Amino acid sequence: MHGDAKRHAWRLLADANWRHPLGRGSDLRGLEDHPVVHVAYADAQAYARWAGKELPTEAQWEFAARATSQDEYPWGAELTPGGAYMANTWQGSFPNENTAEDGYLRTSPVGSYPPNLFGIFDMIGNVWEWTADFWSPRHDRPRTHTIRRNPKITNAVESCLMFGANGQVPRRVLKGGSHLCDPHHSPRYRPPARLARAIDNPAGDIGFRCVCSATSGT
Repeated sequence: MHGDAKRHAWRLLADANWRHPLGRGSDLRGLEDHPVVHVAYADAQAYARWAGKELPTEAQWEFAARATSQDEYPWGAELTPGGAYMANTWQGSFPNENTAEDGYLRTSPVGSYPPNLFGIFDMIGNVWEWTADFWSPRHDRPRTHTIRRNPKITNAVESCLMFGANGQVPRRVLKGGSHLCDPHHSPRYRPPARLARAIDNPAGDIGFRCVCSATSGT
């Protein structure tokens, strides 16, 4: 789903997939430096394994996004400091019109906005990113006098039951927000924000990134 010529939030596009992000007849020309979209969880996981990497856990993702900052956003306390757009999010009245004041109606090329303090681009906005964690409404409470660890929610059953009788497909955690997030409808362009997503449900604003061991050298 993508904005149409009137810049609305959603429009049904036949046969949209990662090779044809705008539906039948579209292709990837001109999008070589944009994030891949229309990727289900299994697709993202398969690519990560092929590349010798992994999908990040929610904790890993949030650590990388914060880059030691405890502010509302990785770049500070304001969404648009001094009127400058720091991430690709929705401008205008959602879902009726995206004014694209930042210059991008849909996805933006990687590196269009400043990196965070770790030098990582686009941790906020542009596209949601899959993490390895199954969805849970709660995080583990911090514990004292214990060895610090990277928590990971691994309960697929709970992630299904959370959504009632119709929730038979496991959910994973998405992070980062996307170009469809705005201050009133979905202000989830903050490091702690999270979204549950069925693993078989890709979309035009969902992508992924990989992580690797610091000792692997890749």
